[in-house]
Amino acid sequence: MSKLFKKSRFSLILLFLLVNLAAFALLRLALLVKQWPDIDTSLDQIGSAFMLGFINDLAFYSYVSIPFTLYLLILPDSLFRSNLNKRLVSAGFFIHLYLLFFIETAEWTFWDEFGVRFNFIAVDYLVYTHEVVGNIVESYPLAWILTGLLILSAACFIFVKKWLFECFHAREAFSSRSKIAVPLLFFPALSYAVVGQTWHQFSANTYLNEIAGNGPYQFFAAYRNNELDYRHFYRLADDRSLSDLIRSELAESPATKEEGLYDIRRMIKPSGAEKRLNVILITVESLSAEFLGAFGSSEQWTPFLDEWVKQGLLFTNFYATGTRTIRGLEALTLSIPPTPGQSIVKRPDNGKLFNLGRVFQQHGYDTVFLYGGRGYFDNMNAFFSGNGYRIVDQTEFTPEEVTFANAWGVSDDIIFKRTIKEADNDYRNGKPFFFQIMTTSNHRPYTYPDGRIDIPSGTGRAGGVKYTDYALGEFIRAAHGKPWFDDTVFVMVADHCAGSARKVDLPVDRYHIPLLIYAPKYVKPGRNDTLSSQIDVAPTVLGLLNFSYESQFYGRNIMQMPQGEGRALISNYQKLGLFKDNKLVILSPQQKIEVIADPLGAHKPLAADAEPRILLEDMAYYQSADYIWTHRLSRYR
Repeated sequence: MSKLFKKSRFSLILLFLLVNLAAFALLRLALLVKQWPDIDTSLDQIGSAFMLGFINDLAFYSYVSIPFTLYLLILPDSLFRSNLNKRLVSAGFFIHLYLLFFIETAEWTFWDEFGVRFNFIAVDYLVYTHEVVGNIVESYPLAWILTGLLILSAACFIFVKKWLFECFHAREAFSSRSKIAVPLLFFPALSYAVVGQTWHQFSANTYLNEIAGNGPYQFFAAYRNNELDYRHFYRLADDRSLSDLIRSELAESPATKEEGLYDIRRMIKPSGAEKRLNVILITVESLSAEFLGAFGSSEQWTPFLDEWVKQGLLFTNFYATGTRTIRGLEALTLSIPPTPGQSIVKRPDNGKLFNLGRVFQQHGYDTVFLYGGRGYFDNMNAFFSGNGYRIVDQTEFTPEEVTFANAWGVSDDIIFKRTIKEADNDYRNGKPFFFQIMTTSNHRPYTYPDGRIDIPSGTGRAGGVKYTDYALGEFIRAAHGKPWFDDTVFVMVADHCAGSARKVDLPVDRYHIPLLIYAPKYVKPGRNDTLSSQIDVAPTVLGLLNFSYESQFYGRNIMQMPQGEGRALISNYQKLGLFKDNKLVILSPQQKIEVIADPLGAHKPLAADAEPRILLEDMAYYQSADYIWTHRLSRYR
């Protein structure tokens, strides 16, 4: 083996490659073992995953090797064999080892949180260093991890040091180096042409597909494709037909041919008198329905919520549209289906869109977005202020108010106390208010003020859920004593579930969240079992108030929907689903279509044309939403 490394200086590339392939293979094996109970497939499929993974690893390394190849090509022979170059290469190799093991560790923790390799979430997180680095420092023993990686890197370096220094004995003319460098530089071009972002998705098992991927490669692919061109990647149908279909789905009366393409505007004119009530919309971080006793949990993490839901109207068959906070905020605020790629909340030129706050503003309300963290995160401040909201985030709190904070912001009890203060001010000024709150505490590192609940701070999800439940209880009890309470509607909804990973692409049960409307003077306690999702919250709340307005919402008033007509839109950043009639239709890139029967049970795949009506509805929702966004049809002046 020593003779092999002495033949050419480009053996350095080979040594780098072997170390990388070994590290990636070991991580792939570890992920397979971790997820083994969810990978019910044949050994052939597992072998295919490792083979595709090997190709993905080679593709990634072909890009990494470009600067090394150029360096080895142009460096003269005398300088290559110099002591200075030996020290530089050795230092570079050691740094590469440390970064490699650091990335592998980061991938493991990312998988533990999201059940996938690096994707666009990792790209987003890289931007927000304060929150993300703070979260990591508060969640993990970082000093021990970094020290362990340093020891591992040193051990690996010592193991390969002999072969590394053998490479410096090689003597090659520039012409000989060129014959090796040119093919090496060709491989990245070949990888770019052949190995695409979805190339590893060969199986019906999502976990197996992710194991076949390469995290760093998918990270850069996600960075490059943070938005997907719908009309390039997805199956399309005739625009006029879909336009008529979506208008007939949403309109109070049949659509007319004179209306423009995908013109979903229609007048909402309730029969009763307008109710000028305050509204507080509380969006709770990661509150899965499965955490509540009302949905069968026996953990007793939500003692307040389990009693509160009995006093209001609980929507039991309600789903999040996505897997991230900004997807939830997008659906609740804009009532629009999720478009592929990045959320509208984070896209440029996203101001002056028709939204829930806009309707309240037109009716004379003080419209405020309240967030316990720093609102620059995920572009929330820019989005909400650009759409007419007043902003109250962590930067607005006085030092006296901030009695507890972690990487994500102040604890939930603090944002609720500030909400009470803002409501008192509006009440004194005789102004109705619409407050849209986003909580933060039910999120890793799950830290909160001591002495509030019987679970120690920072010990896990159970504490995060129970503390959030405690803070909600304190808020509602404080509001009870206020003069504005009787004329206030409280709406509690989750932004998304605590986790969305399953062995299928869109696990419907992982989108199931609670929605509660509470207003003792105006809303009778009960349960509503109509299938619905977050895009339906805005028209439902406005319907409760009997507001007249010109709507551009995709959602419908849940309380006026016949139970058999319910449907839910669910998605991740690529897969776009419609759940209806116990069937799930999924649109995917490369014009793929899946139809699944009983997605909450047997999960039986059907032929793509098995449900033509639901398929067309799915296409109508998403194709029209893309058209409306790209053509800026939802603007207001």
